[in-house]
Amino acid sequence: MPAASRAYTIVLDWLEQRLRSGEIAVGDKLPSERDLAEEFGISRASVREGVRILDAMGLVRSATGSGPRAGAVVISEPSTALAWALRMHIATQSLPVWDIAQTRLLLETQSARDAAAAPESEQRQEVLDRAAALLDVMDDPDLPSFRFHELDTEFHTVLTSLAGNVVVETIMDSLRQATIGYVQETVAGLSDWPAVRSELQVQHRAILQTFRDRDGEAAAAALHHHITWFYRLSAPDRDSADH
Repeated sequence: MPAASRAYTIVLDWLEQRLRSGEIAVGDKLPSERDLAEEFGISRASVREGVRILDAMGLVRSATGSGPRAGAVVISEPSTALAWALRMHIATQSLPVWDIAQTRLLLETQSARDAAAAPESEQRQEVLDRAAALLDVMDDPDLPSFRFHELDTEFHTVLTSLAGNVVVETIMDSLRQATIGYVQETVAGLSDWPAVRSELQVQHRAILQTFRDRDGEAAAAALHHHITWFYRLSAPDRDSADH
């Protein structure tokens, strides 16, 4: 029998194998704790720990109680787990926020170039319209700052999706989620937040226009300016990402 401290990994390995083989798919319900414990010869506590980890990884969603809705169901929310891990490591300062900003630069500017080369489609227009609608909501001066940041995050992620790279979109979403607390703390320390917010919106609309124009280089340049401009507000002594 495996050591108690490692027994839960059997559940993780089992689910990975079943997902790879297609025996289990997103939306399927996992067997009960009792059934899994009996199958693997481990304790129900170890099974429960494995399910908790899968939950934190964004692979299952657990519901307590009894009946058809109880138990763990397979889902797929990869950005949730990545954002959680990044947020914790940012808090320990092992992952500098400025390095996060530079990573965003790499991902978003390349995505902008790729999006410009993507074929025209009805979906592309829907994405651009959605981005514009988000900016319209963000124009409201009475919109709470935390909501502004949430919509800001969505705006960037939506535009990144135009490149058609699901992995990049997932990582982008994770990076934005991971830094939302930092952004809110930065804004709380700004005495001229209304002016900053207005400038951000000017930049957002300029970025959106470059996407509408399918000008990848202009979009990359606008995103570079936008990202570095904001992060310099919170770390004005840091070298710019140009160096």
